[in-house]
Amino acid sequence: MNFVDYNLVCNICKKKYNSNYNSQICTSCDGILEVVYPKGASFPEKMKTLWDFESNMPRSHYIHYELGNTKVINYDKNTFLKLEFYNPTKSFKDRGSVIEIAKALEYRYGEIVCASTGNMAYSLAYYAKLANLKVRVFISKNANKDKIRYIKEVHDATITKVDGDFTLAQSEALKYSYKNGAFLTGDYCYRKEGQRSVAYEIAYQINNVERIISPIGNATLFSALYKAFVELKNANKIKNIPKMIGIEAQKCAPIARSFNKKTLTYVKPNTDADAIAVGMPTYGMEAIEAIKNSNGDILTVSESELYSEQNNFYKKYGIIVELGGIASLAGYKKIITKDKNTVILLTGGNV
Repeated sequence: MNFVDYNLVCNICKKKYNSNYNSQICTSCDGILEVVYPKGASFPEKMKTLWDFESNMPRSHYIHYELGNTKVINYDKNTFLKLEFYNPTKSFKDRGSVIEIAKALEYRYGEIVCASTGNMAYSLAYYAKLANLKVRVFISKNANKDKIRYIKEVHDATITKVDGDFTLAQSEALKYSYKNGAFLTGDYCYRKEGQRSVAYEIAYQINNVERIISPIGNATLFSALYKAFVELKNANKIKNIPKMIGIEAQKCAPIARSFNKKTLTYVKPNTDADAIAVGMPTYGMEAIEAIKNSNGDILTVSESELYSEQNNFYKKYGIIVELGGIASLAGYKKIITKDKNTVILLTGGNV
């Protein structure tokens, strides 16, 4: 496998690390690191599995689990649905989890720790159990109880409930990683790199995509999509970068509220769409940049619109998609101008 060389660069203080650095956090300022590929990405002629893009992922020893390469179906004339709930744990999170677990093993950690609203912990615990790694999860006490039970009872994770939202849980996970020598996982650079594969697949599945519509929670997926489309454009695999349309719940819309500001404004989550209930998105400013650079947009949907679209989708396809996952389709219904070749990401089915 001919991997692309990479470095890690802090998004805040710009300190640079080589690929052997065994953390996803800057030692100087606790900033989030970004994976930088000096030589750019390369792409195969055809795609059969997610692992056809392995050479574009951070170098590691990956087990080729069956995930990704999810189905795309035609929704109407020029609109397609990317069904990420066909991944093993029913969400797009698996794409990043396999990267983080491989890195944890490479760096010889015995335990991982993460903050989660539910789906990420479910996914990480799933693959950590396969790798015989211990898992500690920090999660809001108000999170979906069925998700918490499944993470704990089926995948053997240790759960710590916090009296607050995802932002507080993320802070507690960072403290735990320093105190207990656990590998900090979650919405960080290696997860972002794995989630680029969604965009790669879309480029091979649909020609000349003009618009991507995706839910936004912590904005890791959204920023990963944009990064991947830039790579595809630079490698002449696509002609133009699609317009990036982000969808938030009206009751938790920090990016919409901060769109024309220089910094993010914290919003206390108050939505039933728990998968996107993030009041201070880690990659929020990157998402705003992606929207502006692609001439995209940020839209919000109400709770009633979320529930209505969830019910409509169930009646049409016989599949229940969680509220956070269906937000993109609810947002699409509010768009008046219909560009050709729109891809809508349905990101999860855990309810």
